[in-house]
Amino acid sequence: MGMAVQSKFHVLAVDDSVIDRRLIEMLLKTSSYQVTTVDSGTKALEFLGWHEEGIIDPNHQSVPPNIHQQEVEVNMIITDYCMPGMTGYDLLKKIKESSSLKDIPVVIMSSENVPSRISRCLEEGAEEFFLKPVKKSDVNKLSRMMRTKHHHHHHNNNIEKEVEGKNQDEELLVGGETEKSDIQTQQLHQCKSNNKRKVMEEGLNSPDRTRPRFDELAVAN
Repeated sequence: MGMAVQSKFHVLAVDDSVIDRRLIEMLLKTSSYQVTTVDSGTKALEFLGWHEEGIIDPNHQSVPPNIHQQEVEVNMIITDYCMPGMTGYDLLKKIKESSSLKDIPVVIMSSENVPSRISRCLEEGAEEFFLKPVKKSDVNKLSRMMRTKHHHHHHNNNIEKEVEGKNQDEELLVGGETEKSDIQTQQLHQCKSNNKRKVMEEGLNSPDRTRPRFDELAVAN
C-alpha cells in the first residue's frame, strides 16, 4: 500500500555534482519515487516553468526537451546548498516567493554542518536539512513526510468539496423556498382577486338591485 502511494511522488533533484546527483537519484528510485535530475538551480526553475528576466543564464545549457515542462506534477524538490551561480538557498527563496510553486516541499542538502545555514534554510521554509552523503534513513524520513502531506492534502480537498456541496445545497434550498414563496404570494393575490370579483358579481345580481324599492312604487302610484 505504501509503495503504491510513494510511486505517485515525483521528486526534482538538484545538484551540480554528478556523483551526488546519481546517489540521490538511486536512493529515491529505490524507494519507488519518480525522479528528475538537473545540475543547477536555474535549470530547476526552468523545468518548473518559472521564468524571470535576467534570471535564466544564457551560458547554461537548457533543460533537455525530454524533461522540460513535464506534464507530471513535482511533489518535492531536494537541492544541494552549495552550487555555482544560484545556491540551494537562492532556489528555495525563489520557490517560496512564487504563488504557483510555494506549496512544493523543498529539502536542502549540504556536506557542511553549519548551524546558521541550517537555521536560515528552515526559517525560509525548507522542510528538512540533510547532511551529505544522504542516507537511506533520510529518504525514509522523506517518505513519511510525503505520506503525511499526501494525506493532509486529500483530507483538505475532501473538506473543501464537502463545504462546496453544502453551499450548493443551501443555495438550492434557498432558491426553492424563494420560488415557493413567490408562488404562494401569486396564489394569494389571485385568491383575493377572485373573491373581489365574486363579491362584485353578487352585488350586481342582488334582488335589491333588480327589484324596485317599495317606497318608490308607492310614490309612483
